[in-house]
Amino acid sequence: MICATVRRSPVQNHRIYSCDDHLDINALPLNVFSDRLPAKFREAGPITVERDGRRWWTLNGEVISVSGRWEGFNDALQRVEGLDPDGMRAGDAKSRLEDMDRDGIWSSVVYGPHALSGFKIPDPEHKKAVIRAWNDWSAEEFNDHASGRLNALPMLPTTSPEDAVAELLRAKDMGHVGALFHCFEVDLLDDKWDRLWSAAEETGLPINFHIGGGTNLNPKEVQQRAMFAAIIPLQIDEPFAIMIYNGSLERHPGFKMVLAESGIGWLPYMVARLDATWKKHCLPFPSETISTPPSELFKRQVYATFEEEPLGPELIPLLPIDNIMWACDYPHPDSTWPDSAAAIDHALGPLGEEAVRKVTGENCKRLYNLP
Repeated sequence: MICATVRRSPVQNHRIYSCDDHLDINALPLNVFSDRLPAKFREAGPITVERDGRRWWTLNGEVISVSGRWEGFNDALQRVEGLDPDGMRAGDAKSRLEDMDRDGIWSSVVYGPHALSGFKIPDPEHKKAVIRAWNDWSAEEFNDHASGRLNALPMLPTTSPEDAVAELLRAKDMGHVGALFHCFEVDLLDDKWDRLWSAAEETGLPINFHIGGGTNLNPKEVQQRAMFAAIIPLQIDEPFAIMIYNGSLERHPGFKMVLAESGIGWLPYMVARLDATWKKHCLPFPSETISTPPSELFKRQVYATFEEEPLGPELIPLLPIDNIMWACDYPHPDSTWPDSAAAIDHALGPLGEEAVRKVTGENCKRLYNLP
């Protein structure tokens, strides 16, 4: 295992864990899919092609991303002149560990390509093959560079509950510590997904819902980018409410769910609102609705991540401290890298060392069973 030289702040006397970082497709090694997809899907991709003097990722003949440096994205690495000239640094495990060390991060939970939107692939078999390719590469070629420090999450197919369960079990066998499920691609009101929540409960792997859906805004359009960034954390309120009220959490008390990059400023209001509406709209119908207060379900089973929280000292105490996890969001534009210590101190410093220790370390370590 590679050891980190961790930079400490006065309230950071422990290993720091970041619970939401990214490895987008533009920074992926070119052979991630081509080396692993069945022959019948290799031409459809994802695959890289050269067009107009640039390299692009295509899927079923359509461009889905640049390969390499994404001009105008203003990610954290682009803010350091000369650090990432080709845009591939985030996909190199050794370089990534160097960046973690520079920022004082011991361990990172990493969301892979298209974490916010999922791969739009009509053919179920093709979609499952693409997901398996990422899951295999992330376990074998990325996480293994530093066991316990790099924790790229596998994706679960939304093609059927059976497919999702099978991939979750396979991910567990490969050593993955959780799984990403694109909740906006399915009808969470359908009880058929109980099979997945049961499998998550049995394996002990948390299921992660990442923000990204629930809006028609296009972050690739410059004028809409700020709008998207401002409102997208709030759009996960509907999946959250559904999972509370449809009984998925109540029926599976050992199932853990993560609202990734949700932020937390809106959560005290939301949890209080869920409790208030539960009293008015659920208690009168005990045979048809949940019997457990939503705030209790949240405390028992739901986790949320944030990067920077302007009102952190005021709002974090309104939530169960064991359910909140800090994240760096490397290397996205919202990332606190390479000055995460300042962001942690601002949001958590006034709450004391115990709160800092839990939110930036212990909660993540316990949830994902990390060293």
